[in-house]
Amino acid sequence: MRKPADSSAPLTDVIAQRWSPRALDETREVTWDQLRALLEAARWAPSFGNTQPARFLAGRRGDATFRQILGTLTERNQAWAHRAGALLVGIVVARNEKGEIPYAEYGLGLAAQNLVLQAVAEGLVAHQMAGFDAGAVRERFAVPDGAIPRVAIAVGHAGDPAVLEVEKLIERERAARKRVPLGEFAYTGEWGAPAF
Repeated sequence: MRKPADSSAPLTDVIAQRWSPRALDETREVTWDQLRALLEAARWAPSFGNTQPARFLAGRRGDATFRQILGTLTERNQAWAHRAGALLVGIVVARNEKGEIPYAEYGLGLAAQNLVLQAVAEGLVAHQMAGFDAGAVRERFAVPDGAIPRVAIAVGHAGDPAVLEVEKLIERERAARKRVPLGEFAYTGEWGAPAF
C-alpha cells in the first residue's frame, strides 16, 4: 500500500513514500542484509561534533532480541508490531568521556530518520513508537547509565490493513496522510508570516 506525500514541491522518492503503517505482512522477513543497511544509514547520520550519540538494539522476528523488545511495547503496539520483520530500540548516549553530549537527542533523531528513509529505499516500511517501557529495555538489555532508550521502531513490509481487525484502525491506515499547510509551517520576516 502506497500513500505518497501530497506536497507543494517535488520530493525525493524516499521522503515522498515514507509513512508509518501498522498493517505489516508477517509472511515476509527483513533480511540481515537489509537490517545492516538500515543500521549503516543510521550510523552515517550527522551529529554535533561527530559525537555519534545514537545506539540501537536490533532483533529480527523469531529471535530472542525481537521477543524481548516486543515485550517492552505497550499492549496497543504489541497488537500490531508482532508482525514486523524487525524491531529496534533507539538509545541516546547522553554522556561520553568529555561529559554531557550537546544535542544528543537531536543526533538520535537524525540517525532514526536515516534508518527510516533507508527502510523505504529497501522496499520496507518503518513505524516509530514512543509506546514502550524504557525501564524494561534498560533492565532486559543491561543498558548502562547515561544511555537512554528513546524510541522503538518496527520495520517490515506493508500489509493489508484488514490484518488490524479493528475498523477504526483499518480506516486510519487507509486515510490520506495529512500535514499542516506550508504557510503554517515556514515563516519569513516574523513569526506567522508565511514564507510560501
